[in-house]
Amino acid sequence: MNSKPTLPQKEQYDDEHLVSLLPGFTNHYQDVDGTRLHYVEGGEGSPLILLAGWPQTWWAFHKIMPMLAKYHKVIVIDFRGMGSSSKPSEGYSKKNMAGDIASLIKRMGLDKVSIAGHDIGASIAISFAGHFPEHTDKLIVLDTPHPEEDLYKLPMLPIGMPVHPWWVAFNQVKELPELLLEGRFHIVQSWVFDKMLVDKKSINDFDRKVYAKAYETKDAIMSSNAWYQAFPEDIQDIKKMKMIEAPSLGLGSSAGLAMLKTSLPGYIKNLQLREINNSGHFIQEEQPDQVVSSILEFLKSKLS
Repeated sequence: MNSKPTLPQKEQYDDEHLVSLLPGFTNHYQDVDGTRLHYVEGGEGSPLILLAGWPQTWWAFHKIMPMLAKYHKVIVIDFRGMGSSSKPSEGYSKKNMAGDIASLIKRMGLDKVSIAGHDIGASIAISFAGHFPEHTDKLIVLDTPHPEEDLYKLPMLPIGMPVHPWWVAFNQVKELPELLLEGRFHIVQSWVFDKMLVDKKSINDFDRKVYAKAYETKDAIMSSNAWYQAFPEDIQDIKKMKMIEAPSLGLGSSAGLAMLKTSLPGYIKNLQLREINNSGHFIQEEQPDQVVSSILEFLKSKLS
């Protein structure tokens, strides 16, 4: 009896195979100011940019992409340092990475876009809306605000914290993390997922292997750490950035929403906030239906 052919293990987690699991979506690459960006595109309608965060890739949105693509042109970007995009040695301030996104959409022939980001991607989306208002229709922030000075007050010891974000400090360290974690980054990822999910199965074994493959090399670890090492520059930038006037939506788990309530009003003028129930940090994977319904309702609203 003939068995079905199977892909080699590494190819199962490559972008081409992953995109084949999402009918209507295609892989693309574009050189932007010397940086090669990978993105996945599908659907028709007004454009919606999606940006993932640490320790994930564009695949973090795979559950919600098909639903959003029924109403919008969905463009999910691996920003610099992520996934199949270039991993240069510099340029990881959120303002500069937002500039990458602005250059990319111009290359794509787009003018104004709505932009949504999670985790590090949320910081980039916020910076995009602040520095490129002419290209911003609406802003959606998923569970994470932009870095601010409160980060300097993060305690060394996990006093009264259910999950101590030790990686914020660890990722500031240069040279050591890649030596410790090359080929073993999946240990960190699984720990983070298990501690920050209500339903641990919502990021399944296949998904975890996708993310592990994307972070297993020294270059991937160094570039993803560089997102964090730029925080001091980001903190200074948010002080100078003009108030964001684009209609904005903040979606958060109970813990994430508390941070959004404290932070976002300081730099967003026109803001709605909504809690995603029964979820940890990775809201788009743990509660995709809630996230999609909230996003679609917001995007079709006339809030201005």
